Order: sequence, then structure tokens, then C-alpha cells
Amino acid sequence: MTATPGRAGRREWIGLAVLLLPTLVLTMDMGVLFFAVPYISTTLAPSGTQQLWIMDMYSFLLAGLLITMGALGDRIGRRRLLMIGAAGFTAASLLAAWSHDADQLIAARALLGAAGATVMPSTLALIRTMFHDPRQRQIALGAWGGVLTAGATLGPVAGGLLLDHLWWGSVFLLAVPVMALVLLTAPVLLPEYRTGAAGRFDLPGAALSLGAVLPLVYGVKTVAVEGWSPLPAVAVPTGLLLAAAFVWRQRTAANPLIDLSLFRIRTFSGAISVNTIAMFAMMGFSLFTSQYLQLVKGMSPLTASLWSLVPSVGVGAAVGISSALAGRVRPAVLMGGGFLVAATGFAAMTRVGPHSPLALVLTAAGVLAAGTVGTMTMTAEMVVSAAPVEQAGAASAASETAVELGSSLGIALLGAAGAAVYRHRLDGALPAGVDGEAARTAQDTLGGAVGVAAHLPGRLGADLLETARTAFTDGLHLAAVVGLLFALGAAVLAHRLMRHLPAATPAPAPAPAQEAATA
Repeated sequence: MTATPGRAGRREWIGLAVLLLPTLVLTMDMGVLFFAVPYISTTLAPSGTQQLWIMDMYSFLLAGLLITMGALGDRIGRRRLLMIGAAGFTAASLLAAWSHDADQLIAARALLGAAGATVMPSTLALIRTMFHDPRQRQIALGAWGGVLTAGATLGPVAGGLLLDHLWWGSVFLLAVPVMALVLLTAPVLLPEYRTGAAGRFDLPGAALSLGAVLPLVYGVKTVAVEGWSPLPAVAVPTGLLLAAAFVWRQRTAANPLIDLSLFRIRTFSGAISVNTIAMFAMMGFSLFTSQYLQLVKGMSPLTASLWSLVPSVGVGAAVGISSALAGRVRPAVLMGGGFLVAATGFAAMTRVGPHSPLALVLTAAGVLAAGTVGTMTMTAEMVVSAAPVEQAGAASAASETAVELGSSLGIALLGAAGAAVYRHRLDGALPAGVDGEAARTAQDTLGGAVGVAAHLPGRLGADLLETARTAFTDGLHLAAVVGLLFALGAAVLAHRLMRHLPAATPAPAPAPAQEAATA
């Protein structure tokens, strides 16, 4: 297979496989701790606050540093930054695996997040560099999007399987051989790319970017888990103020991290907007799906994670169909249709009850995930194609930051709405004999109700479970209705913002830039 001018050849496709490896590991790492927490709690004895930081530090640093690292890669070289990140991720994984106390593990998770922030935008920007043909790039980005979904699904499964045979630190060692392979093959298979005259790096802008995203993500995630409290209530407006300062800095700086004129490109801003809405709806609802399998259907975490692999079949099919139709159907029609498919899945979720067959839940989850992921594959291509090639790293990072914020907002707002319905339904509806501290625990969360029911006499415990599970599915229905409305709104928005694009959108000509020879 020999590359023709403008088209990728064998080397580029093998290079794509190299890029997909760290992408898979990074997305798996986000969920790999799900099963390890009880073992970590026993071994390292973290406080409640330390345990939250162990879980969240990775995503906080990842989200906070994406824009900075994307812009840095454009300046120092995307392959170089990818290799620095791979080396850093390997070292941090080893540190996490053999942590001796909770503070060391928190520090390791922070380093993992920082290293992950160098890898994510580099992979997407290098795909933009390697695949100039729009059709080939669409296929490559479809594979990239599929790997993102596969990693998020496989992370908890891999973690559960490792913990059945090895110690808790083994979940962090998954990344080591993969990142080592990247370090060995990247100099041979991946091209280097850096801009020619990027100017002085904007350190104040980098600080404002981190300062804006960290409190925003922290605030919305904390509200989702713990409800309103003073610290997250202050963190959210603080993040918004720093975000405004960041925008002002980017408008006035001589060499900004990201050129805000990109957002005046209708395709670029529309793709990011649609992507954010998609992640809000899908990730916000995924929390309910996992809880339903474990707490309503009574599955173990590992069994629930294995069953959650079933919807990924539909997701894989959607990515393939979306890529196949991209050259024949207008993006506005494809994206609008994808969101209508997702809306069908959300509508089906409104019919789910405590005793619904498992097939209904898995089918509905598969349909809504297939619709959103198929659409998101297209938006990734639009983001990297709309931006000039020398700004692909910063543009990719902006898109991924929006994804992180959309996910956090979805989990926070849909989670809060579902929790409010759950508490309202249980107010005054608990079986007689469940009172005092037990009643407060049961009314707080479904997990609390399951724990209380386990210590009650047979009939009373069964009645509490039935009442609590019914209340939970009522909250699930509200979240599904909100997701349905967002999906319908996104379908309209996608059609309006993308209707100017033809079925096969040509890639813009790469701007002149200094491109190093492939090693």
C-alpha cells in the first residue's frame, strides 16, 4: 500500500494504531479505580476527603491542563509532547502502583492527569497532521472515537479482573507496557510537527486556564456527589470569573494559547457546542444506568460492568455507519439523525421500572449511546478540519475541555435532579419501622437504602428495597426526559449550525508551517 499525494499510506495507518494505544489507556484509567477503592481503603486507610481526591485528582488535572498542553504541543512538537507525556504517564503509573500512603497516591494521580493532558490533544492533532484526505481522516477519527468509548467501558472490567488475582496497585500497571511501546515506535512511525513562529509561550494564560477549569470541574462534581456546600458554591463562580479573565487574556495577548477567532468559524464553534451537549446528556445519564444494574438489579460491580459491554456493540456499529455515510450524506442530516436516535433511547428509558427485563435497559442504553457517539465522531473531524493545521493541538484541546465540562455538568445536574426526585418520593413513604438514622440514610441515596435493608428483618427489608428502587426509577425517568429534550434540542441545533456543509467537506489547505522531517 503506497501513499499517493495527499493520501495516507501504510506507515500512517500503522502510526494511527500507535496513537490509539495511549488513547485507550487514558480512557481506561478514568474508570480503572472503580473496583480498587475498597482495597485502597483497607491498605492505605485514607480519610473520606483523601478518598475523594484519589478518585478525582486525575480528571481535575486532565481537564485543567488540556488547553495549555495542546498549545505547548503546537510549539515544541506534537510527537515530542506525546513522548514526554508517555514517559511521564509510565513513571506516574509506577509511583501510583507502589504508593505507601494516601498522599503519595494523590500526588501520583495528579501526575497521571498532567501527563494525560499532554497525550490527549497530541493524538488528535497528529491525526490531523497525518491524514490530509477528508475521507481517510474521517475513518481515522472514527477509530479514535471508538477507542475512547471502548476504553471507558473496558476500564472497570479490566480493573475488576486484575483485582481478582493481584493487589490493588496492579490496576495502574496496565499503562506501563503500552506507553513503553509508544516510546519505542513513535520516533519511527509518527511525524513531527511544530509551528514556525508561535512566539513566546503565554504563561499567564496557562495559569488562568488551569485556574478556571479546576474550580469549575471541582464544583460541579462535588455538588453531584455531596450536594450543595459552601466550598463548591464558591468554586463555581470563581471558575467562571477566571474563565472570563482567560478569555480577556486570549483576546489581548500577543501570542495567545488559542486564537479565539476560531470560535467565529461556524463549523468549529458548532461542533464544540453540539459535542458538549452530547456529553452532557450521555455522561449525565450513564450514572443512572450503572446504579440501576448494581442497586436495582442487584448485580455485583464486575457483573454489571460485563453487562455494560453489550451496548458497546451498538456504539461500534454506529461509528462504522457514521463513517461510511459521511461522504454521501450531509453532516447536518447525519448529526441530526444521530441525536434523534439518541432521543429514541432516552424515550425508551422512561419505560424502565424496577422489574423491567434487562434487555430493555441494555437496548435503550445502547441506542442512546450509539446516537451520541456516532455524532461525536463527526464533530471531532469537524474540529480538527476547521482549525488551521498549526493550531490543531490547541483546537483539539479546546474541544476536549468542552467534553470534560459537558460530562461534569451532566453528572452534576442530572444527578442532582434524580436525587431530588428520589428524596421527594421517599418523604413520608418509608415502611413503618424504618425511622431515625436508618430512615435518613435510606432517604439519602439508593445505595444507603440497600445497606439499611440488608440489616432489617426479611419482609421489612424487602418493602424498603421495593419503595427505594421505585423512587430511584422515578428519578431515572426525570433524567431520561431531560436527556430526551437535550437530544432533540441538539438535533435542531446541529441541523441549523451544520446545514451549510456539503456531504464531503474538503479539508482546508494546510497553512505554511515548519514541519520537521520524519525521523
